[in-house]
Amino acid sequence: MTRRALITGITGQDGSYLAEFLLGQGYEVIGMVRRSSTVTFERIAHIQDRLTLVAGDLLDEISLIELLDRHRPHEVYNLAAQSFVQTSFSQPVLTGETTALGVTRLLHAIRIVDPSIRFYQASSSEMFGKVVEVPQSETTPLYPRSPYGVAKVYGHWITVNYRESYDIHASSGILFNHESPRRGLEFVTRKISNGVARIAAGLTDELRLGNLDAQRDWGFAGDYVEAMWLMLQQDEPGNYVVSTGETHSVREFCELAFGRVGLDWSDHVVIDERFFRPAEVDLLVGDATRAHSVLGWKPATSFTDLVHRMVDADVEVVRRPDLEPEEAAHLAACHEDTLLPQAEEAGK
Repeated sequence: MTRRALITGITGQDGSYLAEFLLGQGYEVIGMVRRSSTVTFERIAHIQDRLTLVAGDLLDEISLIELLDRHRPHEVYNLAAQSFVQTSFSQPVLTGETTALGVTRLLHAIRIVDPSIRFYQASSSEMFGKVVEVPQSETTPLYPRSPYGVAKVYGHWITVNYRESYDIHASSGILFNHESPRRGLEFVTRKISNGVARIAAGLTDELRLGNLDAQRDWGFAGDYVEAMWLMLQQDEPGNYVVSTGETHSVREFCELAFGRVGLDWSDHVVIDERFFRPAEVDLLVGDATRAHSVLGWKPATSFTDLVHRMVDADVEVVRRPDLEPEEAAHLAACHEDTLLPQAEEAGK
């Protein structure tokens, strides 16, 4: 029997990598997209002919019920969200409606249509916020420091609630920061890699950033989607931290990124207070012991390899200014695929 999986947020970074992974596992993959003039498909353009794309919206429970009833997936991966922390401060209500209440609508739709569907919720290390212990594990108390983090806490706990109240196989992956060449330009890691490529090409000479001392546990998104799948293959659902267990600062990211093209970051980076958060999260580092022992999962890509892959892909794209956005994203995806064996080997 061919397994069917529904991915919300399939056009995003994680959705595209998860779709690739599930196709490789022989799944029929259904992707939920909103009917919007701004929806872009560049991250999945290279596999779009192998996907079933359907309309749905986390703000509209009826659309979710109809979608589940029509396609009857065996697994649902909820990756859709307003996922940019900075935007959550300026659009807190939208963030709550999508990132928090959207989880409830989807879980309730599953309960109505088919409670045997296995559900994955994309939780976030931003839930830890003002951390009370280092490193952070599944039992670390939550102290979110942004509307996004607060919304993710709600989504996390409503997943636990539906698991315990209605016996739904609902798992929550507490993913720490995970990046790739497919990361949106609004995220600091991609902002850096793209800025480095533009500076190296002579298109600009400075990169404006916020808090260089902020530290994160950064991994490769392509590694992390396997952990999502493994959670839904377990006999029992649960919560899992997914992380590298290493912490690096934004400054370190800059040093590696600029060094990749033979430049000194301090000659080009300008601190701009506009990019500081109203409430900063200074140190996040995960303890993924449970994911290691129960799921058998470990990250394959090192921090250095991740930074180099992102810079290399953006350098390749910047060299081709004639490309349309979809073509540029496809080129970046193809370029990073050529680096994958080397990155995996170096990360072992």
